[in-house]
Amino acid sequence: MSQNDDSSHGPFERPMPREPKSPTRTVQIQAQNRRREYLARNPSYFDGLEKELADPVLYERLMRRFHSAAEREAEGKAKGYGRTLEAALQRGESKLAHLHQENGHNTAKSDYRESGDVGLDQPWDQPAKDKEHGQQLWHAFLEDRFVHGHDDEFEYSLIDNNDEYDTMSRTDAEDAWFDDEEPSWVDDGQTSDGGKEERMLEGQTGIQDF
Repeated sequence: MSQNDDSSHGPFERPMPREPKSPTRTVQIQAQNRRREYLARNPSYFDGLEKELADPVLYERLMRRFHSAAEREAEGKAKGYGRTLEAALQRGESKLAHLHQENGHNTAKSDYRESGDVGLDQPWDQPAKDKEHGQQLWHAFLEDRFVHGHDDEFEYSLIDNNDEYDTMSRTDAEDAWFDDEEPSWVDDGQTSDGGKEERMLEGQTGIQDF
C-alpha cells in the first residue's frame, strides 16, 4: 500500500461539517426558547387549577395523592363542581383505556404524550418520592407540554412573535459586543509623542530584592 493510501485512511479524519438548520427548524427553536423564557418570567402558569386537565391521571399520581384531606377539599371548592367532575370523568376514561392496552404501561397517557413529541421514558413517568418531588415532575411535564405548543387554551402568538423574550440571543449579542470593545482603562504605555512611558507600579521601589 502506498504512503498516500495510508494517509487517506489515518486515524484522524477531517470531521464532516454539520448541516445548517433549515429556516423552519430555526423558527421552531426560536419559538420554543421564547416559550421557556415566558415560563421563567411567569411561574404562576404552573399554579392554575385547570392544568390538572392536561393529564388527570398523571396529576393524580404526582400531585393529588400527596394532598391532605383538607387540601383536597379546598382544591375542590376552588375548582367548582363542574371542573372537578370533568377531571374525574377524564381520569375514568383514561383508566378504562389503560385496561385495554396490550403494552402493559403502568399509566395511561394523554393525547400529548402519545403524539410523538415526547420520548417513551420521561422524568415524570417515574414514581414520585414525596410531595415536593411530585410537584417537580408535574412542572416538568407542564413545561415540556407548553414548550411544544400543546396547551390549546394558550395564545402562543403573543410569545412566538415577541422578540422581548429573546433573552438568550440578546445575551449572546451583548457578550459579543463586550468582546469586541477594548476596555477604556487599557493603557499600552504610549506617551503623547509616540514614545514609551516607563511606569512604576504603586508600592514598587524599582529595586529587585533577591
